[in-house]
Amino acid sequence: MNILRQWRNVVLAFVALGILLVPAAALPQSCSLCYTQAASATQRFIQALRSGILILIIPPMFLSIGVMVMCYRKRNRFHQPDYAPESDNTW
Repeated sequence: MNILRQWRNVVLAFVALGILLVPAAALPQSCSLCYTQAASATQRFIQALRSGILILIIPPMFLSIGVMVMCYRKRNRFHQPDYAPESDNTW
């Protein structure tokens, strides 16, 4: 259990270091071309831009949710003491 605590502390230290090293000014940056195009666009173009954003966001979100569900279902598969695989090819 002590090893798990040490790993958790190491991971938390790296996350904290990563947060501190990322400059706050870099987060809200956007493409100036996109900004000017959206500012001078018609309603139809803005709707197309919103649809494009959704198309780019939704598939990775569903893939991430699928991986998390799969990991959640398989979380205790190898931690059970009576686990004995039927064969080596049980994927």
